[in-house]
This record gives sequence, C-alpha cells and structure tokens, in this order.
Amino acid sequence: MGVTWVLKSEDVARIRFGFSPLWELVASLRTLQDPARQLVHLPWIKAVRPRLAQLDMDELFALVPAEGYIADFLTPPPDTPLPDFAQELDRVRRTPPETAAQEADRVANVDRAVTERFRADPEAGLRRAADALQAYWDACFAEYWPRVYGLLERDVLRRSRQLATGGARELFASLDSAVVWTGERLLVDRPWCEDSGLHGDGLVLVPSAFYWPSVAVMTAPYQSALIYPVLGVGTLWEDGPPPAPGALAALIGRSRAQILLALAEPATTSALARRMALTAGAVSQHLGVLSDGGLAVGMRVGKQVVYRRTSTGDALAVGSGGSRRGSG
Repeated sequence: MGVTWVLKSEDVARIRFGFSPLWELVASLRTLQDPARQLVHLPWIKAVRPRLAQLDMDELFALVPAEGYIADFLTPPPDTPLPDFAQELDRVRRTPPETAAQEADRVANVDRAVTERFRADPEAGLRRAADALQAYWDACFAEYWPRVYGLLERDVLRRSRQLATGGARELFASLDSAVVWTGERLLVDRPWCEDSGLHGDGLVLVPSAFYWPSVAVMTAPYQSALIYPVLGVGTLWEDGPPPAPGALAALIGRSRAQILLALAEPATTSALARRMALTAGAVSQHLGVLSDGGLAVGMRVGKQVVYRRTSTGDALAVGSGGSRRGSG
C-alpha cells in the first residue's frame, strides 16, 4: 500500500520546494485535537487554547479530523516558493463548490451533521470555512508564523544544498523513512494506493512542522506534492538565539557571536533578524563585519541572499563550543 510516482529525468529537474502557511495552520487543527500526538508543540497549545472559546471551530474540526483524510481544498499545494497566507486563503475561496462538496464527503466523521451542512450548500460552506480559517489565523497563529517560517526556511536551504550536491538520491534518502527513491520511482508509504507518473507540472516538496512527524501526499487534480517532517522541530519553541560562549562574545561581540552560531545552518538576513529579535538593518551590519572578517559569506538563491559560515567561521564557532554546520 502506498503512493508510487514515476519520475522521469525532466520531472527530477522540476523538483521544487515551497512553504505553506495554510498547510501549517490546517495541520495545527489536528495538534489541538490530539495534543499527545505532538507534545513538542505543547508550549503553543497552552498559549492558544484559551483563545479558542471565542472562535467557531466546529466546521473546521469536522473537515480536519484528528486522523484520516483532510479535505484537500483546505491545503492546496503552494504554487509559488513563498506564498503568503492571504494568497493561499484566496485559493481556498476560489475552489469549485462541487470539488469542495466531494472532498467534504470523503472526510470520515462520527457526527456527519456538520459536513452534511457543508455539502448542502458548498458555496456558502467555502465562505464559512475561509472566514473561520482567517479568524483562527488572526487569533492563534499569525504571531507565531515568523518563528515557524524561520524553521521551514532553514530546512529548505539545507535540502536545496543536498539536491545540488548529492542529487535526488541523497535528498529523498534524508526526508523520511516512509520515502524511498529507487532511481525511477518515488515510493511513499501512505495508507492508500496510487501508481502513476507526475502530471507535467513537477513535484513540490513542502516541509511541515505541524504535520511532523508524518508524511503526506497530494495528487491529481492538484499538483503532486510531498509534505515531509521538518528538521529541528524540537527547537521551534526555544526562546531566543543560541547562547554565545563568553570567549567568542568577548572576541567579536555578543550579537555577532550569536549570529555566527546561528549560521550553523544557512539563513537569510530576515530569518536571522526574527530569530535574534534584532532589526534587519542591525543584522545586515553584523553580517557585513563577519563577511569582511572572512567568517561568513553570502550567496544568492533566487531573489534572496543566504549567508553561511566559512571554514574559518566554522573553526571559530566549533572551537568556542558552538555547533558544527550540518553536512549536505
């Protein structure tokens, strides 16, 4: 049992990554319903649960049960590398009502009253679902998204480097034990069976913190997508940047030392600013000093500049007790 995708050489060339704030939001609905499944998110659960009393969540919980199938129209695969929540929510609103009704009917529920209401008038149901997602985002998720985004961004940068240096075999081998690449077929151990090629639009790889530690797939009529567990989820709710060892901080300054340690994984200026609770301008200045000193280097990835430690920066950080940059 599982999903088997046949990937031709042109399909491998079209592999891309994408973040999805909507996917994280929808997956977090499961976290709220079954906290024991993801105790790693307990700090977030404790913070937001009191806010749920002010929201109407019945329909969302019906469409996103604690286990089993989730109505696919709530989680369209990201169509750009960096979609924002408003764009993704607009795609939900534009779902064909007949598609939404069919997918709502596939959701296994003990109490069918809520989903039957949706199916009776799917156009109105789509409006209610989108409005509920917006309210839930505003009340429980928007303030935490920069933190989640930073974790996903670090993962994608690492995986992109793996794909560039080790090819598809090394990339897929690192995603999850449920994902197996044979050199022609991508096998994903999921509780249904599908054996097909891609649909001419490539494969999207989507890291997820709130679906962790599981994998998920999306297939036709949507773009083929593989959702995989993000690395480092255990650090998501840690407060603040890594501590700077005293000797390193004395040598180059506390903020620069923390940035150098944070560059154990490549990151953008904006991601570092969010993690360090500094302005982007301040981080940019510190990165300039680290770059001039030969400790860090910037490289352009698409429209962004990503910074990483040099071998000299690695030696200084590791020698002071910091972490070594991950391989791949």
